[in-house]
Amino acid sequence: MGALFVGVDGGGTSTRCVVVTESGEIAGRGRAGGANAISVPDPAANLRAALLGALEGLDPARVAGGVFGLAGAARAAEPAERAWREAGLAGRPAVVADVLVAFTGATDQPDGAVLVAGTGAIGARIRDRRIVRRADGLGWLLGDEGSGVWLGRRAAAAALNAIDGRGAPTLLVVRVAEAVLGAGAAGEDDGPALTQALIAAVYARVAESGPAWLGTLAPVVDAAAREGDEVARGIVAEAARRLCRTAGVVLGEGARERGTQAERGPDQIGAGPLVLAGSLLTEPTELAHLVRAELGRRAVLVRAGDNAAGAAALAVRAALPGDPRAAEAHRVLIEQGGPWG
Repeated sequence: MGALFVGVDGGGTSTRCVVVTESGEIAGRGRAGGANAISVPDPAANLRAALLGALEGLDPARVAGGVFGLAGAARAAEPAERAWREAGLAGRPAVVADVLVAFTGATDQPDGAVLVAGTGAIGARIRDRRIVRRADGLGWLLGDEGSGVWLGRRAAAAALNAIDGRGAPTLLVVRVAEAVLGAGAAGEDDGPALTQALIAAVYARVAESGPAWLGTLAPVVDAAAREGDEVARGIVAEAARRLCRTAGVVLGEGARERGTQAERGPDQIGAGPLVLAGSLLTEPTELAHLVRAELGRRAVLVRAGDNAAGAAALAVRAALPGDPRAAEAHRVLIEQGGPWG
């Protein structure tokens, strides 16, 4: 029996794991809750659950290596290694940034850039399958501009502002109230009582599930924007503007304005594709439409595939450095990297 390799993609709301063969065939899949160390209370438990799901029916002794793509890779190493041990696997997995496996899950090119907008948001410049520059990815409190959590916070704030008169009237009052409190929550009296109910519920949900819960309100903003609500449209347009600004940084656009390619250095050359990753950019959202329209004029866009498969591709490449079989396995994994359902 041949060696097996593990690839894990741990996001803010879900963790996906694949176990693959040396030739790139997927032998097992597992899925669990989020594994972001900032916004998820127990990331190790979800990593372990995804690992065990993918390994079901397989011999753990055959696993020769693994790569975990996680936000905040430095602080994520401990929960990743703990989950690896508790799943009965020998050795240690490599832990890399989630943004890197988003890139390698979409393209076998060594150089390019990636923009992620899901629960969080980050941009990165990639050279030789290593991150050489980052923009944003600062977490829900300090950054992640244009992310699901960013959108959710602004949706809740816009609803509350409309209720007390500081903001323009908006469909978000009814839609946020329904999402947070249930159908019919926003009645004829949308005053102080509704305000207090929303505040209490939002804070309680965040305390219970972590800040990532705010990302569940992102579809509310998108739906209201599609219906023509001006406040929602403004929030989505601002999210798109901020994401495109992040992309511009990692594409080296500022450097192109300041000097020649030779002066900028290889980490700022706009070569290779720009991978768009995260549900807000890969699904047919209003935000994706705006971002693609703008960035499509500035780079060759590639839609993200299976980030867990991208992590597995890195694991195979690490085990077979310079081996043409690893490059072929990478291509096979990208071809298999469809939706999880």
